[in-house]
Amino acid sequence: MMMRTSLFSRRTIRQGAISTVGSVKIKLLLSCVIVFTLIALAGPTASFMGWKHHNASLHRPSLPRKKYALLINTWKRNDLLKQSISHYASCPGLDSIHIVWSEPDPPSDSLIKFLNHVIRSDSKDGREIELKFDINKEDSLNNRFKEIKDLKTDAVFSIDDDVIFPCTSVEFAFSVWQTAPDTMVGFVPRLHWDDRSKVNQDNYVYRGWWSVWWTGTYSMVLSKAAFFHKKYLNLYTYSMPSSIREYVTKNRNCEDIAMSFLVANATGAPPIWVKGKIFEIGSTGISSLGGHTEKRSHCVNLFAAAYGRMPLVSTSVKAMDSRSSWFW
Repeated sequence: MMMRTSLFSRRTIRQGAISTVGSVKIKLLLSCVIVFTLIALAGPTASFMGWKHHNASLHRPSLPRKKYALLINTWKRNDLLKQSISHYASCPGLDSIHIVWSEPDPPSDSLIKFLNHVIRSDSKDGREIELKFDINKEDSLNNRFKEIKDLKTDAVFSIDDDVIFPCTSVEFAFSVWQTAPDTMVGFVPRLHWDDRSKVNQDNYVYRGWWSVWWTGTYSMVLSKAAFFHKKYLNLYTYSMPSSIREYVTKNRNCEDIAMSFLVANATGAPPIWVKGKIFEIGSTGISSLGGHTEKRSHCVNLFAAAYGRMPLVSTSVKAMDSRSSWFW
């Protein structure tokens, strides 16, 4: 009787062990299936969301260098320019600084000396950051997007002299841009929509931040704080419809909308809005003037007509760094 009981116990233990091993194998198999399914879905999902969009009409870009150039637009505000350069010189990914200078007088020797000193003082780890003034004879807002022949980096961070973003936000936006180097990646979203109620008038309406906040969608990121590929400087200068450049020069407005149109027309994809805290260090700009929205809406309609269609693409995607956010 004891022998039979012992055999039964051993058989039960052996069956239990086999059952346990089988259960582990099944779980491992299911885990592998789930992982491979996620990998298979990741590619199409990324393409659908516009993060890895590639258009056959564009040349496949070379792998971007791991740094970026700062392209800063200024006009007779040397105090703001000094603050901005001093701040961005401390950002670890910065390779060079290009100042768009359209003033009638060239930059003074004292200004150049001061900025070079600030860059040497504030740059981290002994990095050498190149400083260049891009001197323009004509005063035009198109100057901010002129091609820079000797630009070493693929990434360009376009910024106005009166706004500052923390280096952590800039570096995160740069990392987002590297996942979609054909796309504009920026901090200041704007929206257009088609107002069919307007008969025999401009259908497209330009809307600012509060419309973006209310609807949760956007179709542009303004070049006052945005990353884009350096090839768009060439396209803006030589390939964009000349009527758009002429309008920008004559009316001193909408060069940022023109760049958004250019990139959207080339990619067929929406931009990417990155969450970041903005610090305004200058006085109120032209956006506070009367009729600003109407003028910008007129630009949207004129540019759409120049392209023969509306290239802007709306989206609700927002990139944010979950490491520094409580809610995401």
